[in-house]
Amino acid sequence: MWDPSEMPGSTSIMLVGTAGDFTTSEDDEDLVFENNVVLPSYDEEAAPLVPSRPSGRLGNVVESELESQQQPTHAQRTSNFATLMHLLKGNIGTGILAMPSAVANAGLLVGTVGIPLLGVTCVHCMHLLVISSKTLARKLGGTSLDYPSTAEQAFRLGPARVQFLASTARFLVNLMLMLTQFGFCCVYFLFVSSSIFEVVTNLAGTSPLSTNAYMGLLLVPMVLFNWVRSLDKLSPASSAANILQTSGLCVVFYFLLSGPHSPHISPYAAPLKKLPLYFGTAMYAFEGIGVVLPLENAMATPEDFGGVNGVLNTGMVVVACLYTGVGFYGYLKYGDDVKPSITFSLPKGTVSELIRLMFAVAIFLSYALQLYVPINITWPFLKEKFDLETRLTTKFQLIAEYALRTVFVIITFVMAIAIPNLDHLISLVGALASSSLALIFPPIIELCTVWNSNITRRKFTLILIKDAFIIIFGIIGCVIGTYTALQAIFESKPMPIRT
Repeated sequence: MWDPSEMPGSTSIMLVGTAGDFTTSEDDEDLVFENNVVLPSYDEEAAPLVPSRPSGRLGNVVESELESQQQPTHAQRTSNFATLMHLLKGNIGTGILAMPSAVANAGLLVGTVGIPLLGVTCVHCMHLLVISSKTLARKLGGTSLDYPSTAEQAFRLGPARVQFLASTARFLVNLMLMLTQFGFCCVYFLFVSSSIFEVVTNLAGTSPLSTNAYMGLLLVPMVLFNWVRSLDKLSPASSAANILQTSGLCVVFYFLLSGPHSPHISPYAAPLKKLPLYFGTAMYAFEGIGVVLPLENAMATPEDFGGVNGVLNTGMVVVACLYTGVGFYGYLKYGDDVKPSITFSLPKGTVSELIRLMFAVAIFLSYALQLYVPINITWPFLKEKFDLETRLTTKFQLIAEYALRTVFVIITFVMAIAIPNLDHLISLVGALASSSLALIFPPIIELCTVWNSNITRRKFTLILIKDAFIIIFGIIGCVIGTYTALQAIFESKPMPIRT
């Protein structure tokens, strides 16, 4: 079985980063954020993206030494305000456009109240991860830990009966991070093609091609765009995407707050069978836990990250308010007729078509950054596994890497065609992968971390009860949400856009 924990190079560099993975400047322009991805901005053609290291336990030691040698200087660390901005950029993505559809699956009251409640739970789990990481880092001599490393060391230093699961814990975290990124890419493929279909239909009266056909037309541009190997060259695309999304979101709010509201709403609660879809969509939107540790590690004053009035709470309050606002007003505006993305519910017109195109372009430009993560985990592993550096010339290594990038794009293309409903795909990704990262793993990590700590039995019991509740809630949501999303996918027809 392929174990990401044994791949050459620290997976933290591409997945969630560590303090040593950032090349920040005073204006912090070198950090690239896209949903839950934190990517260091430097030219991979000038320096290797993932430093080679031996596999297994020795590899972990070497990785720790590399991280400790690469701690950013004080001048390179980020300010509180810059960290707040990066936190917002890392948490506000395509999920916010699906919040009205999520509320439709829960009802106006339940859905609106549930968003901040889920947000509070997710933020609490973020705090658990940060505290556990810092505690374990102190035990290991001050080395900064990323999410997979935190999970591994928590088990390795935890109860004796679970220490043999340390490598498995790292593998599972990496696996869920990989699944999340592939899920994002599938959603992006489907979103862009559906947006093009919507615009063409509205402007021409009918579309000569189907959504799948537009996806096929996008395949070649997607492949070529993903042949860009340098993060420096992808950074302008990320910046342009952020500008387009921010501008588009402002106009969307204008539409939501103007004009009459729909009479076709469930004022209190929707049918219970639809609630798991709500859970999956909300978890897809709130899955920003991957940015937490690298942001805290890169701060000039990391002590300001936590706390009641810290950067984390401040940023996530803004995120929760935006999600709640879009979900509430979007469902109130369009009712049960709301589409999987709020952009599909906007009325026909020049401004609406422009907004749809803006979001389509923004998501297209963001796709390469999402797929960048699994590529730069898998490619170094394959090079070491099959000894490609000695077997192949530099030219053929480059061809092999391009082939891998092409295969990954095709995989997401096929998956997007296989699941033609955007809302169900979002719910599946959120329930299966995002809930594991945001709700299940952090409390387990905390329990392993505090096991050998000097705390009273009463305090440990309270922590155990609290964490057990979150874990059970996360597992139930993951299992039922995944089952419901899969059931909806198998029973559904292709997504209707404009009726």
